[in-house]
Amino acid sequence: MKRGLVVCILSGLLLCLHNGWWDANTYNYWKNTANVTILLWKWPFGRSYSLKGNVCWDLYKIPNCLLVDQRSFFPSADVVVFHNRELIQGSQQLPTELPRPQGQRWAWMSLESPAHNGNLKKFANIFNMTISYRRDADVTIPFGELLPLETESNLVEDSHINKTSLVCWVVSNYRNHHRRTQVYKELSATVPVKVYGRWNKLPLSSEDLLPTISRCYFYLAFENTLAKDYVTEKLWQNAYKAGAVPVVLGPPISDYKAVAPEHSFIHVDEFSSVQELGKYLQRLAEDRKKYEEYFNWKKHWKVKVYTDWRERLCKICLQYNSLPLHKVYSDLEAWEKAHNT
Repeated sequence: MKRGLVVCILSGLLLCLHNGWWDANTYNYWKNTANVTILLWKWPFGRSYSLKGNVCWDLYKIPNCLLVDQRSFFPSADVVVFHNRELIQGSQQLPTELPRPQGQRWAWMSLESPAHNGNLKKFANIFNMTISYRRDADVTIPFGELLPLETESNLVEDSHINKTSLVCWVVSNYRNHHRRTQVYKELSATVPVKVYGRWNKLPLSSEDLLPTISRCYFYLAFENTLAKDYVTEKLWQNAYKAGAVPVVLGPPISDYKAVAPEHSFIHVDEFSSVQELGKYLQRLAEDRKKYEEYFNWKKHWKVKVYTDWRERLCKICLQYNSLPLHKVYSDLEAWEKAHNT
């Protein structure tokens, strides 16, 4: 019985070959639908997630994608991902002593700005891929993004409801040399700014964060570093999700316009002085119609915030087949610091 089954299968394969059915297209179909194996060498910041089952499909409906963290998969992994923080701190080492399988890609991953990524010169000619918030990375993993509403809505909730503060800011990492600190000092001399966070000894729990910001007309979505494409959860989560108009300080306004809804934020650099910005915020809060215009985008878009490293890693599979085969970053530091000087 078993012998007859084997003969039947072999006969079928021979028939396919004879008739030319097993052609290059068929091979490419099976090749492209086979699992891409992503090996994470060490979890970022020591916080691991469950990888039980097929997480890329079960959680995110990304097919043909196997995400693993067991180093025994190294010989068969298509991509090995190394998170930069652990590399520069020395808590993980590159497995350069292991024979690197042909075609395997090594990926450098970081969501930190260049100021906090350390010296990358030692990583020259090692990595084949970059995974970053940068739009020009091989795989872009933003802090947040826009998704179209399934059905567009003409109704946007009254954004004036329960507003008790003109401007709010949540800050823990307060440094005098940061540009955002200088802007805050000038702005608070012009208009009242309600400050929360560890720096002001008014920390907010995760449950209280958005409800507190929702009572503010404007939220200071000020980045601690001014770097290309560095637009963090301060915009996507703190401002947009809470329902406050973000006043942004970070990369150039063109970087914000590339990812954020039109007429949904106010960039500090749009004004000749911080004092002029403060006067504009006061006038805008008093003009209900003009203030509401900053929320018109909600008729067409919703905000997606990324927090789970598994989702970020699974996204590699969506772009894997379109990535160049023989790319090598001969100067990773030069790429990382490009447009950030």
